[in-house]
Amino acid sequence: MEEKKCIECGERIVGRSDKKFCNDYCRNAYNNKLDVGDKNLVRNTNNALKKNYKILCELNTTGKTKVLKSTLIQKGFRFDLFTSIYTTKTGNQYF
Repeated sequence: MEEKKCIECGERIVGRSDKKFCNDYCRNAYNNKLDVGDKNLVRNTNNALKKNYKILCELNTTGKTKVLKSTLIQKGFRFDLFTSIYTTKTGNQYF
């Protein structure tokens, strides 16, 4: 019978014949490495959206405020990221 080795660390595997990892740490480490690029993109996008939200909350204290685009740019607002589009009855769109 062939000796199985952990696909993460190479240690000998004891137990079921279909096991791929020697322990939970190796399993988690292996799976975390697989999609690290996707997770970084999602994390960075979420952080930028949180920053946008924080900027809007800081500037919109009354619930309905007009703010200059230059003010938003100065605070680091990212216009390329938004979570919804609101269209008014007159056809104006708010992102």
